[in-house]
Amino acid sequence: MASNEKRYVHASEVSGYLGLSAEEEMMLENIIKSFPMAVPSYYLSLIDPKDPEDPIRKMAIPSVREGDWEGDWDTSGEADNTVEVGLQHKYRETALILSTNHCAMYCRHCFRKRLVGMSDEEISKNFDSAVGYISQHTEISNVLVSGGDSFMLSDTMIEKYLAAFTAMDHLDLIRFGTRIPVVLPDRILQDQRLQEILRTYAPKKQIYIVTHFNHPRELTDKSRAVIRLFNGMGIIVKNQTVLLKGVNDDPEVLGTLLRELTAAGVVPYYVFQCRPVRGVKNQFQVPLRRGSQIVDGAKNMQNGQGKCIRYIMSTPRGKIEILGALSEEEMLFKFHQAKDPRDASKLFAHPVTADQSWLDL
Repeated sequence: MASNEKRYVHASEVSGYLGLSAEEEMMLENIIKSFPMAVPSYYLSLIDPKDPEDPIRKMAIPSVREGDWEGDWDTSGEADNTVEVGLQHKYRETALILSTNHCAMYCRHCFRKRLVGMSDEEISKNFDSAVGYISQHTEISNVLVSGGDSFMLSDTMIEKYLAAFTAMDHLDLIRFGTRIPVVLPDRILQDQRLQEILRTYAPKKQIYIVTHFNHPRELTDKSRAVIRLFNGMGIIVKNQTVLLKGVNDDPEVLGTLLRELTAAGVVPYYVFQCRPVRGVKNQFQVPLRRGSQIVDGAKNMQNGQGKCIRYIMSTPRGKIEILGALSEEEMLFKFHQAKDPRDASKLFAHPVTADQSWLDL
């Protein structure tokens, strides 16, 4: 990678900037032993050190609440969809490659907390085997190269994926899941070789960048420059936001983010319900009824381009759209994408209490 920007991985490295006490620093270090921390200096600079409830800080800096292990490690059934190590085929048309367990920043709300920065047991280790599977399954129309963060791969490895997949006639598009435009934009802005690789392959097959802005303050001049760079190459940038308590659980904040994304040339298409992952569930989850009101309020601030967002819950049975309250007892849901074809587009009502944040279907 071209960027040599420092990443802070120890509590002692951020203690002075954040004004941590000795006790807080020790607590932070204990959490890091279980869930690694990595914060690029660029992203650290977005944090207001005087505000302990700063939303950017919540996404980057460990909290004692991560010691609460209520919940599950795999909330959407990834293990059941694995056809070989690092390759998932949950939906008929989509293959997902876990290409790396590394990220430029380890987000505290990550739904793959079991994996990123820790274990490589679920990471694809055989490029040829994964590519071979996808080439043989012509029902697959798109590939998502994810992780971890796919843009933490070397330029050479990114080019290998692009060369292999652009040559497959049955693929309509290639997606890269990356938060690099948000947390480490210089990785792209300073890497001329990566830019040339993307320019070379973008005309051969449609490339999508699926990124992850959660708060308006993350959309900086550098992030906008990355978006313009991709758009100029013919690469489409789409955004998946996670609804997070204390970060964007406010219609004005979320609505402002969506408006600024569309203005910058990003297509916001999912607002995800935060998953009940251990170390995440009780820290970041927003109740479904309140979440629906927040998303509707944010959507009402948008023009037609921003109204394409869907409020989604990713479960073992598929992606379920959260449509809203049907009564004081029930909410209305719809299968947006189903693992079992019999669930496709199915509408259903389900009892939901005021404090309930997930469905066990």
